[in-house]
Amino acid sequence: MKKYTKSFLILLFVLSKAILFSQSSKIKAYLGEKQYYSPQHGNYVEFQFQFVGYTFKYEPFEDGLRGKVRLNLEVFDSDKSVYKDDYALYTPVMRDSIIDDFFEIKRVVLSPGDYQLKLRIEDLLDSTKTVQATKKISISDLSSEVKLSDIQVNENVLKSDDVNNVFYKSGVLMFPKITSFYSDEDKRLPVYFEVYNTFEHTDSVFALAQEIVDRESQVSLPAYSSISRLKQDEVIPVLKLIDISNLQTGNYELRYSVLTRNNDTLVSNSYFFDRSNDQGIVINENTVLIDPAFQKSISGDSVAFYLASLIPIAQQSEVKNIIKILKQDNDSLSRKHIQAFWFGTAGAKYYEEWLKYKNQVLYVEHLYRNNYMKGYETDRGRVYLQYGAPSMVVQRDVSSSEYPYEIWQYNKIGRFSNKRFIFYNPDLVANGYRLLHSDMVGELKNNSWQYELNKRNTNTGTVDDPNQNVLPTYGGNANDYFRQY
Repeated sequence: MKKYTKSFLILLFVLSKAILFSQSSKIKAYLGEKQYYSPQHGNYVEFQFQFVGYTFKYEPFEDGLRGKVRLNLEVFDSDKSVYKDDYALYTPVMRDSIIDDFFEIKRVVLSPGDYQLKLRIEDLLDSTKTVQATKKISISDLSSEVKLSDIQVNENVLKSDDVNNVFYKSGVLMFPKITSFYSDEDKRLPVYFEVYNTFEHTDSVFALAQEIVDRESQVSLPAYSSISRLKQDEVIPVLKLIDISNLQTGNYELRYSVLTRNNDTLVSNSYFFDRSNDQGIVINENTVLIDPAFQKSISGDSVAFYLASLIPIAQQSEVKNIIKILKQDNDSLSRKHIQAFWFGTAGAKYYEEWLKYKNQVLYVEHLYRNNYMKGYETDRGRVYLQYGAPSMVVQRDVSSSEYPYEIWQYNKIGRFSNKRFIFYNPDLVANGYRLLHSDMVGELKNNSWQYELNKRNTNTGTVDDPNQNVLPTYGGNANDYFRQY
């Protein structure tokens, strides 16, 4: 079994069409984009902003506090400006000194094609707080054939007849959720999208299929699959509320497809999201039936060892349970937990999968243990157990400038391709390798990894380029190896 940790921190990278713009400790704002179509106006993009409230300055207003933000947007087609807006936006009045995030939406009509958005945000109450960014935009043609808009998930949806409100659409006020991470506090997905041009098709009745797919296993979850009926129309708004309270931790794809009466797929669109749900394996000593063969595979003096070895592949809630049971030093409960863990993970094949994993644990114990850590506790052991054996390993124990290091390259990890990990041994202690950097989602990202690897004889670079002073040296090939494979 292979799992990977989930990314809970979003810093300066695109995530499901959302990006966080930030400079140092100044303004922070999320930008999302969704594309729609209107028969009256044509194709348009909806720029959705979520401003991180505490990063702005406020002044007294009525019985609370209010801020003022300047928003400057300009859209370019090559070097030609095709849209520009520059205006001031008042924040909602913050009551009782509670500073919440606030939102804004700008809808811009654009013909199909590729564009570039230039954005500038300024705190008008503190001129030192500004942020600028650019973003590429691609507009598809939704004006003909059966098409779907982007899928929008909302923070909140309220019935309303306030057609002049910027958040109004199809009879409701929708406040978009810009990021695509859902904690165990998120119980529902309020989903909105639109279906276009069904009247152009020969069929008069269509089906709308919904499914949630585990992105690692590519298995569709039956509890979240449904089919509803659609009739012909120019624009069909779809608003759904999906209960995810029992959806376990993982990376998922919410997929909608329009089907003909013959079950042929006309069009599909997806929304990708990450879920952290603190629901682990619940152990009830009275309901766990001991499997003699399973328990025989765990010797009496290694129960705690094998229980702790589950941590690299366990969900966070399960890790808490494991640590709690380890502290109790209860051999019987530990055995039951190990068996229940594998039954909950692999079902009928729990014994077979356990034996495979046990062999991997013994393998990393032999290769990666050191004087103060067991094999599965080391970074290399954890990565091996979590993702499996690497496709290729580059190992360098001696270099004129670099600490000893290893680069692991994986051809495939779940849905990800060509992912790499670099481990190094800065203390020069036998087998004391640590993870220095990886380009795998959810793993340690270290932009100054080259500097850290060459730290014995390299001066610190700048904030903008921490590797500035890392000069080529004889035998210093880590960067070449990392980029090559």
